[in-house]
Amino acid sequence: MTPLPEPVLASLCRFLQHCLLRVASLLVPAAQRPDWWREWCGELWHVRQACAPLGSDPLQAESHITSFCLGAFQDAACLRRHGWLNRPRFAPLHGSAPQCLLWLAGLLLLSFLFSILLPGVRAARSFPGAQARPGTILIRDAVANDDSAPTMAFDQVRTWKRDSQRFVDAFAFYRVAAESVVLSSRARGTWQIAQASSNLFAVAGWPLRNILPHHEARGDFPRLVLSERIWLQQFAANPGIVGTVMLVDSRPVRVVGIAPTDAFRLPGNSDAWLLEPDSEISPSGRGYVVAHLTQRGRSEMWGGLVNIASFDSQKLEHDFLGKSFAEQLPAPANIYWFGVFLAFLALPAVASVSLAEYSFSSHQPSWIRRAIRLGFLAAKIVLILLIAYFLSVDLAYWHSSVFSPSGTYVQFVSSFAVCLFAMRWALLDQRQRCPVCLRRVTHPAQVGLVSRTFLSWNGTELICAGGHTLLHIPGLPTSWFSTPRWLYLDTTWDFLFAGSVR
Repeated sequence: MTPLPEPVLASLCRFLQHCLLRVASLLVPAAQRPDWWREWCGELWHVRQACAPLGSDPLQAESHITSFCLGAFQDAACLRRHGWLNRPRFAPLHGSAPQCLLWLAGLLLLSFLFSILLPGVRAARSFPGAQARPGTILIRDAVANDDSAPTMAFDQVRTWKRDSQRFVDAFAFYRVAAESVVLSSRARGTWQIAQASSNLFAVAGWPLRNILPHHEARGDFPRLVLSERIWLQQFAANPGIVGTVMLVDSRPVRVVGIAPTDAFRLPGNSDAWLLEPDSEISPSGRGYVVAHLTQRGRSEMWGGLVNIASFDSQKLEHDFLGKSFAEQLPAPANIYWFGVFLAFLALPAVASVSLAEYSFSSHQPSWIRRAIRLGFLAAKIVLILLIAYFLSVDLAYWHSSVFSPSGTYVQFVSSFAVCLFAMRWALLDQRQRCPVCLRRVTHPAQVGLVSRTFLSWNGTELICAGGHTLLHIPGLPTSWFSTPRWLYLDTTWDFLFAGSVR
């Protein structure tokens, strides 16, 4: 086969180099492509001039030039990457009202997902704030001020059970202690176990969940009731745990049910309750007494409290105080709304609640535009309220026990703070959005002199990129110019202003 002449090969190489530059130019952004093409064509000419004196071999010179043209792909890719990184994302939405609502909706979705995934938060949201059984009380020593401290001796409960009672028809006792628990061959832990009377949940009027049938709850092992918190955290809410046998302080016990949500009202922060006959409960130490009042006993209550005077086994008189379990506890929703109410009361102290004054020119937006502007503000407020609720519940109960005092305080403070400062941001954001297109005004410029405050205004002037308005913010509020105000541009100004921005 006859080889091609060198002039023909050189022409083919030049054609290949031209094609390489054309293909590489397709990677360059369209706005920069003409300048890029002219620049590389000029560089190619200089390279040809530099490679001409390489010798009598033109193919070697063309190979150097072809290698140079291959570098155009790297340059084009770098230019496209740089343009992509510096290009504003979603340019039509940049600074617009839909972009703002999308950011708020994303934050709302994130906080809502956390409230679903966290067991403690999920239990708190599902709490209805239900009433306990009427007449159920917690008895403590009248001298003690802390309801969570154990003050009752089991001997006192035995004395009450032996004597006939007119005001109380049932007593139950429990004592909380830390005991080791063997969950499996590899899993061990220490729980707060309450050694309780077998009638504890019957006296309180709280039916167990996933209760083991009577014919399966054999009497060979003591009965153990798990708290809802432990059931969710340690066993992933598996109902199959009911009926299994585990070791509590090297003693086999059978799980017979799950305590209801209301069991958190029992002080002691128990992880489980070991139900036993009174004869098996140790008389040493102090614990808690739960009782149920008769109709006559409930008539003696005042403000959820009842005074009890009684004698112990040595005939010594003691004063006790009974506190009702039936009081309505604040649900997370009630705590949240109280925090929102206080936040709205405090809002005028941290931000001006008035929007910027409308135009001091004759040009005014249509009523449809004004309605859209108010609707945008209302949408932001609704999203902020929902975010404040889910975020406050997440912060309060992601690591705390359900309805612990610390969780209640955290939810109240967080709902108040989030709602207050988020509403302040919403008002400030609304005042810096064009009433016509709802985009944020930009390009702040200082206008006027402070020394001429009483002769002409001075402050900051911001513009709408669409050429609709000017926002004037006074640097020093005066009696005649105290709040930000808009200047609407008419058709002539709109045309000239839009041209200058472009």
